[in-house]
Amino acid sequence: MTTLAALLLPIGAAAQECPAESYTVKPGETVFSIAEKRFGDPEKWTLIYYANQQMLQSSVFQINPGDVLTIPCVPGQETIKAEVTPFHVPEDEAEIKLLTGTGRPPFADLNWLGQGMATELVHAVMEETPNPVKYSVTFQEDWSKQLFPLLDEKTFDMGFPWFKPNCEATPDEPRCANFHFSDPVIEILVLLWVRKGKEFKWEQDSDIHGKTICRAAGQFVHDLDSPDRLWLTNNKIKLERRNEFKGCFEALMAGEVDAVSANVFNGAHMVDKMGLRGEIEPMSRPLSVQTMHMIISKRHWRGTTMMYRFNAGLAKLRQSDRYNQVVNKHLKHFWDKLGQ
Repeated sequence: MTTLAALLLPIGAAAQECPAESYTVKPGETVFSIAEKRFGDPEKWTLIYYANQQMLQSSVFQINPGDVLTIPCVPGQETIKAEVTPFHVPEDEAEIKLLTGTGRPPFADLNWLGQGMATELVHAVMEETPNPVKYSVTFQEDWSKQLFPLLDEKTFDMGFPWFKPNCEATPDEPRCANFHFSDPVIEILVLLWVRKGKEFKWEQDSDIHGKTICRAAGQFVHDLDSPDRLWLTNNKIKLERRNEFKGCFEALMAGEVDAVSANVFNGAHMVDKMGLRGEIEPMSRPLSVQTMHMIISKRHWRGTTMMYRFNAGLAKLRQSDRYNQVVNKHLKHFWDKLGQ
């Protein structure tokens, strides 16, 4: 395991040099066409989505003429100066010990900018907590050990970033039964990826019935079997599992499945890595919106207090420009790295 200081974005100067812009949607425009006009690449639509998240979620990702969007200005990486949070200390000096992992860019990765989007956001949150205390962030390479035993046995206090299952429907799921979840730190779109030029209609859920959908082994499926869908319980779709995302996209190209289900980052990364840009594209309608959280054991004697502090810091961060600027920085870095 490795403990490292993360680099944070100094917000004041960036906000003055690179303000966001308002943009009124014209007839026929989509977030893809606006991204191409503004950023030179339609696949950078996530920059627009995260800057207008509440509007685009409520409209199921659709925009109409006259809608006013916030178009973020994403400065060049060379203009971003780094500073170290004063509250981040070595593990043996910390009052709160946080645990994360590596190998999951852009969220948590030792080799990623700032050690990941989630890592950088957590550092920013910890600075905004009431009466900030010294804390550490430890990277455990084996994600399978994080929940059990490390967090469950309270070797570490809190861990991130973890998806939250539908705990109301599945209260006995291990994460639901054993851990408390913070308010959402990051929201992520799960999309359907299809062959470009192949007819795949999806205007309502019934259009999916009878389709074969591939999702990588080990990935959650609760969104496919939510109470309003029950696609798996009622055999409305066929779920194909492959060992990794690469296997799913190979099956899509071979015509063995109708679509691949993957979040926007995993899907875009694999399509680019396999050289399939222009052959596979995401559908504009999101399959689901999943949230990533900080978690803490329900048996932690300071669990309620720690989670209250974290949620208070997160709420304060979201009220500032800093949250969106950190997210935009990592989104730009992600898209810039594709194709390298």
